[in-house]
Amino acid sequence: MSETTTQTYRVSDELRLAWAGATDRGRRRENNQDAFLARFPLFVVADGMGGHAGGEIASRSTIARLDEMVTAGEVDDDAIQAALHRAVDDIHEHPDATDEGTGTTLTGAFFDRTDDGSPCWTVLNIGDSRVYLEREDRLVQVTTDHSVVQELIASGKISPEEADGHPYSNVITRAVGASELVAPDYVTLDLRDGDRLVICSDGLTKELTDFGILHFLRENDDPGAAVDAMVHAALENGGRDNVTLIVVRVSVDDSSSTSVESED
Repeated sequence: MSETTTQTYRVSDELRLAWAGATDRGRRRENNQDAFLARFPLFVVADGMGGHAGGEIASRSTIARLDEMVTAGEVDDDAIQAALHRAVDDIHEHPDATDEGTGTTLTGAFFDRTDDGSPCWTVLNIGDSRVYLEREDRLVQVTTDHSVVQELIASGKISPEEADGHPYSNVITRAVGASELVAPDYVTLDLRDGDRLVICSDGLTKELTDFGILHFLRENDDPGAAVDAMVHAALENGGRDNVTLIVVRVSVDDSSSTSVESED
């Protein structure tokens, strides 16, 4: 696997973002049904599902419509919902997307501002791909999986430790394209210096525990190096599924105020 390049973007004199993303077919899948978009201000991962080429069509159609939205220059809840509606139409109209279960997860974050102008992340999620926040050497899962197993955990019927081996571990309850579109769940996060977001498909979390993800973040400050290390580890641990992730790092000048103005 070639080295992943880290990209940077200066939001203002005080705030910079650096990120890298990669996707790998894994060691057991015939094709890669994952796709991702890492383009300021939007960072998202889609994990497709469906027979034949259906999952690949769903994930790539969704990413393509979101990419168009970024190009148009308007990234917010309403624009995302409109892009997802167009993606669903694309999926249903595609001649090779014949499986009724064709769809894709979608998870990630976009750079946003609060009502008082402070910079923040708006995290979005449909399905069981995940967003993690690493802050002050702690890793926290920001998103909540839309899955049968997560519902069983929430109801107390199984423990988190029993989730991996559960027969319904791959069954999700929400997807883009597989049923009537529902809006993503949204969570707002403030931005702090040194924060890192990890946005990933379940091909990563099947092979790495949360502690494993944190370990590779500790070992690799550069987003590209962290991405490469985690993809390599996931493949070495079995690579049972497609593996896709994005790492985004926040750098804030301590001498600046927390409210920063974006460059044109």
